[in-house]
Amino acid sequence: MNSTGTDTTDAEDVAAPTDTPTDTTGVTAATDGTGQADNAGTAGTADGTGRTGTVDAVDASRRRWPRVLGALLAVALIAAGGALYAEGRQLRDTPATANLALTDAEATARVTGDVSSALGKIFSYGPGSTAATRAAAKEVLAGKALQQYAALFGQVERQSADQKLTLTTEVVRAGVTRLTGSGAHLLVFLDQVYERRGRAPTTASAQLTVTAELRDGRWWIVEIGTT
Repeated sequence: MNSTGTDTTDAEDVAAPTDTPTDTTGVTAATDGTGQADNAGTAGTADGTGRTGTVDAVDASRRRWPRVLGALLAVALIAAGGALYAEGRQLRDTPATANLALTDAEATARVTGDVSSALGKIFSYGPGSTAATRAAAKEVLAGKALQQYAALFGQVERQSADQKLTLTTEVVRAGVTRLTGSGAHLLVFLDQVYERRGRAPTTASAQLTVTAELRDGRWWIVEIGTT
């Protein structure tokens, strides 16, 4: 009996290991199957659905955009700088910026003073001072202005002597419209007082355009016109 029991027990004991490997194999198979399923799912997520690839592409795109924008901004700044330089160069080269009347106050004041003084001399005379006026004209007029003045002043001398006419001219305002290193154009406003013997003085206003040239360090009037 003991022997039989022992055998039975041994048989059961022997059978138990037989069942255990079977269970272990099942567990291993299940584990492998789960692992394969997990791997397949992971592979499917990466390759099948393309989500991981898309995320990487988006990340790469996001990293690339700042560089692209930076490059575009640099190009835009360079282009804008070139355009501003060209525009500034054009502005510097325009006739307006070459007009010293807009930038050189000292030269403008000088030509204004010289021309105003000259006009006051050549358009002021009396019955006994026409010779002095004619001489003064030769010191401040040149070219066409001197020729015109000489042609007309003969009549003035006769009128002044016959009518005892005295003319006094004062420049009330003079503006330089254009000034270069050697020439100037001015607009001049005059007040003139006429006095005839036996009559009350008469006041009149005149407006002249004057062209002057710088010669030997002094401004000469070369043309006079009326407006």
